[in-house]
Amino acid sequence: MSKKDAVMKTSEFRKELEKIMPRYSWTVHNPFPDITGYLCATGIQSSGFNRLSTLQVERREKDGSVEYEVKSSGFGKKSPWLSSAADKTLARALRSLQTYYESMASTYSSHARSLEDGREHSGRRP
Repeated sequence: MSKKDAVMKTSEFRKELEKIMPRYSWTVHNPFPDITGYLCATGIQSSGFNRLSTLQVERREKDGSVEYEVKSSGFGKKSPWLSSAADKTLARALRSLQTYYESMASTYSSHARSLEDGREHSGRRP
């Protein structure tokens, strides 16, 4: 098998994305056709004309190893990237990103509760 045959095809990449994240609408890009082993895709979740979530996945193959980098943004087309994560499999990279967001949600929730508890309550909320 030649090196060119070992590289993942765009159609295989799309199938992998749709299998693990079926509720996103995927667009596979070919921004650098000269670079062998690099694939990039953008997935969006929307409700009507509102973009709720954007997920970008980059897949890099080099010297027989594969790395996935995922990053996501929130509401709106021009929303900034919130965070990113990388790992050897797509599932692990996505899980890592999700774990980070869950950790941050817990942290912020805890701080919000502390602020709420720190206010003097006189039977009503300000």
